[in-house]
Amino acid sequence: MPNRTNLKALSQDDLVRFVAAHGLPRYRAGQLAHWIYGKFVAGIDEITEFSKELRAKLSEVSYISSLRLTKRLVSSDGTEKFLFALEDGETIESVLIPDKDRLTLCISSQVGCAMGCKFCLTGELGLIRNMEAHEIADQVICAARLVFPRKINNIVMMGMGEPLANIEAVAEALRRISGLIGITRRRITLSTCGLVPKMEELARAVPGVNLAVSLNASTDAKRDEIMPVNRRYPLKSLLDACKRFPLGPRRRITFEYVLLGGMNDSVEDARRLAELVRGVRCKINLIPFNPHSGSAMKRPSERSVLAFQRVLEEHHLNALVRESRGRDILAACGQLKADY
Repeated sequence: MPNRTNLKALSQDDLVRFVAAHGLPRYRAGQLAHWIYGKFVAGIDEITEFSKELRAKLSEVSYISSLRLTKRLVSSDGTEKFLFALEDGETIESVLIPDKDRLTLCISSQVGCAMGCKFCLTGELGLIRNMEAHEIADQVICAARLVFPRKINNIVMMGMGEPLANIEAVAEALRRISGLIGITRRRITLSTCGLVPKMEELARAVPGVNLAVSLNASTDAKRDEIMPVNRRYPLKSLLDACKRFPLGPRRRITFEYVLLGGMNDSVEDARRLAELVRGVRCKINLIPFNPHSGSAMKRPSERSVLAFQRVLEEHHLNALVRESRGRDILAACGQLKADY
């Protein structure tokens, strides 16, 4: 739609400028934002608060984009995976995870990923492109429309891509998700592989968002092998950044630790990990590796997982074994690859 403005691509300030440029009063910008992000309309014709004449006038110069659902899979455990097509035809995945009184949506921030973590299927794609802010936020809008009347009340940015490698668009998307869609920042968690300078930028740009750090090793040598990013930002610089990250009362950083059978799941690894995170207000999510086709890595035994957890608890750490949801539809941690 080359000659029309995509209203969803505009920031709140841009919306104010847009309505002014078309001779409309300023309050129309607030109405547009409310209908797009509060009522989740997919088109200008759905804005019934506007007269037919105003809708027709706006439709001549603008439109409201929407991700296109191309596939929807439902796991035996109730997890759902959505394959969304973007306007340029690229595809990304989002995952809906029901759990008692919480309905969590896991969203993506990039098409593909450049980080190359060895346990992650998304990394095999490489980076195709960054997502725009409105594309990131639109995952919440489109999923909310799909699951109505259920209400999404928790967001985890743990889908495709490294969010902090796309920090400007991610920060703007999170501001829209919290400020316009209305999901409190206490219920938004961003996961990073450890881009140290960008962690500080996140704290400034979107204060109050929860931080999860994908750790996955207790030594630099092992983390270099599993996560190439460690060669740029080794464990000491990463843990120092975690200690500096501003935390509100009763808030903690989450360390994610993917347990790889025979690689990083020994009792010695657990002891080193306990020492590594000393001094950081944190909890640890232990994630047994989710196998996927072509990976040489193995899922750890239940015995080694419980032994690892026991060591951390003996060091007075809050360590939970995270249930892998949606494994049968490749929707679990590390399994997202979209439709490539």
